[in-house]
Amino acid sequence: MTKEPKDNLFVLIKSLSKSEKRQFKLYVGRLGVNEDSKFLMLFNILDKLGNYSEEAILKKGFVKKQQLSNLKAHLYKQILISLRLNPSRQNIRIQIREQLDFATILYHKGLYRQSLKILDKAKSTAIANEEKNIAYEIIELEKVIESQYITRSIINRADELTEQAELLSIQNAIASKLSNLSLQLYGLFLRKGYVKNDKEYREVTHYFKTRLPDYDINSMGFREKLWLYKTYLWYSFLIQDFLSCYKYSRKWVDLFYANPNMINLNPVFFLRGNQYLLEALFFIKDHSRFKRALSDLETITSDSSFPRDDNNEGLIFLYLYTNKINLHFMEGTFEEGLALVEDVIKGLKVYKNRIDEHHIMVFYYKIASLYFGVGENKKCIAYLDKIISNKSLSMREDLLCFSRVLNLVAHYEAGLDYNLENLIKSTYKFLIKMEDLYEVQKEMIKFLKNLGDIFPHELKGEFEKLLNKLREYEDHPYERRAFLYLDIISWLESKIRSKSVGEIIRDKFQLLNA
Repeated sequence: MTKEPKDNLFVLIKSLSKSEKRQFKLYVGRLGVNEDSKFLMLFNILDKLGNYSEEAILKKGFVKKQQLSNLKAHLYKQILISLRLNPSRQNIRIQIREQLDFATILYHKGLYRQSLKILDKAKSTAIANEEKNIAYEIIELEKVIESQYITRSIINRADELTEQAELLSIQNAIASKLSNLSLQLYGLFLRKGYVKNDKEYREVTHYFKTRLPDYDINSMGFREKLWLYKTYLWYSFLIQDFLSCYKYSRKWVDLFYANPNMINLNPVFFLRGNQYLLEALFFIKDHSRFKRALSDLETITSDSSFPRDDNNEGLIFLYLYTNKINLHFMEGTFEEGLALVEDVIKGLKVYKNRIDEHHIMVFYYKIASLYFGVGENKKCIAYLDKIISNKSLSMREDLLCFSRVLNLVAHYEAGLDYNLENLIKSTYKFLIKMEDLYEVQKEMIKFLKNLGDIFPHELKGEFEKLLNKLREYEDHPYERRAFLYLDIISWLESKIRSKSVGEIIRDKFQLLNA
């Protein structure tokens, strides 16, 4: 898969809305810059280009090649300043940072009392909104000013600032350790997926426990609790304890509902918490709670009060459509799920610069699974090929592996068995290379490999034998992960009972929710 070269300035300009472009031109006008200024000319050229082309810029003749790099850097900076001044971009965090900047300017002018007044107000706002890193910065500047200018306005001012600094330092240290551990566990999950055996389980558990800091939940604020729940969530995902995943993602989301002002300040964390809640409910097959949580997420994100920006729009699309497809997987309504494919493909084009490649590949896998569920195996193979042929995808080895296993089954179902033997060999080599070969996969590959020696009238009996073998692994702590990606059991039952995969899953769903 070839990637078109990206230029940061070009991508930034293409991400601007009409109002943001208008704001930028107004900002340039306020600067008193001549309309023919080089950086404004560069902006207009890049805005009109469909793809970035340095040659097209140089052809205009207003800038030399050796000057272009500096001109682009200047334009990039001016766009960011314009965006920072945009009222829609003003949130509490930016406002506090702005007040800190103002106080610093006043301090350097020797206007200490004015500086301290702004800092005290900014500190109260920062602490109230859980912006404790900025609050700590503010206190450090207060200490510097107080050491030079004794106001005597508050008795024991030095002790008060010291106590505040020590408390914030402790809270920031705990939050930092928890956020580090959460990020490390998340990175481990992206690289390796779920633990595969007792050895990996012990390694991950030891890694988690030795890095988890001591904490008192009762003395924690919103931010520390949020990182604590995140950390436990990723540990639970790694060890495939999906009930614990539900427990901690529920705590995560409920923390926001208990502090509704934090939803506007941290919308990304709120959205991610809901995504993990839905993922956990999907894995434990709790249909009623899943449907309710999905409806709640759709309702709150469609409300006019929910903060909207480019990043949030991309995440809302990603999480809503991922879980709308998952709902069809739960219910076995694959045909209805196909109606979402067009919207997903359109959305991936709209948000192509805001959704990472990993999540795009996950969408392709889900679309392939929808097509497999309705028996359109050639379309299934086409989407799986987008994943298999992606040489730059270096994360979620389990996604790469199961894409190849589903690809084998889809080739068999589509009657494309002329190259099946070579496909089996290449898949087997890939799984060994990835160290991801498990009993479920071994049995599947062995079955497909021996298909050529099975007479048609013996096929149903062989399907039944394979089904009985695989049932042993349904509740296995490590082997069961195979069924999270590919419902081989339902596929085998569909072959035995001469029904579609969708019908089999619908029957199970109705029985489970009777």
